[in-house]
Amino acid sequence: MTEMVTSLDALAARVTDGATIALPPDYSGCANALWRAVIRRGVKDLHLVGVPVFGYHGDLLIGAGCVKVAETSAVTLGEHGLAPRFTAAVKAGSIIVKDATCPAIHAGLQAAERGAPFSVMRGLIGSDILARRDDWKVIDNPFGDNDPVVAIPALTPDLAVFHAAKADRHGNVWIGVRRELMVMAHAARDTLVTVEEIVDGDLMADPATKAGTIPGLYVTALAEAKEGSWPQGLPATDLVADQGHLARYAEMAKTEDGFAAYLAEYVTGREAAE
Repeated sequence: MTEMVTSLDALAARVTDGATIALPPDYSGCANALWRAVIRRGVKDLHLVGVPVFGYHGDLLIGAGCVKVAETSAVTLGEHGLAPRFTAAVKAGSIIVKDATCPAIHAGLQAAERGAPFSVMRGLIGSDILARRDDWKVIDNPFGDNDPVVAIPALTPDLAVFHAAKADRHGNVWIGVRRELMVMAHAARDTLVTVEEIVDGDLMADPATKAGTIPGLYVTALAEAKEGSWPQGLPATDLVADQGHLARYAEMAKTEDGFAAYLAEYVTGREAAE
């Protein structure tokens, strides 16, 4: 059964050093209130997997020194430019980057959710990314004739972590059309979710919500966190991205001192923690 957690700090305690964590893209459901609590705990050596990319939330974790490996197709702040702390970490060699493509990330997760050892795809053949990924193997299609394909091993994160609009008291979580969240929850060993609200009733019993709901079977623990995606928005709600704040972050995070000031104001300071 899904555990209903009463505080973000208690949920954040489930994120341990060295965990491999699947993160949604910025335009999906980012659990930023939870990540601020994780940073305050001083978690280290995380392996972030962008599904298939990540931005502000991953950049924040990287800048705070929580990340050892970034496996993703891209890290960007969108219209606000490059992700500054990711860029600085790559230049300094302080993190390991595992280059990927969007289809390859999804192929690995889909193999894991099916319980298969790998998925195959052709689109990587002829690209230079194969030289950077010795865990991806070119094999012969056993049903073809001189038909090479790339085998992508199953990608099984320790945790899938995201924010959603609502959950019910059975642990079912409504995600609407954001199907990457469903794949993440299926593939991961455990799933941690923050939601805007916990509602009465059964989301799986309502035809209007069932198709867009992750069953509680796949949700390990969840907590309520109002505006838990801020400063990013949340699909299918009135919460929109705080573009002014994201622009300020992009400017402050260009330097180590500026990023430290951002953390003190919005993450680690007393007011930020309340």
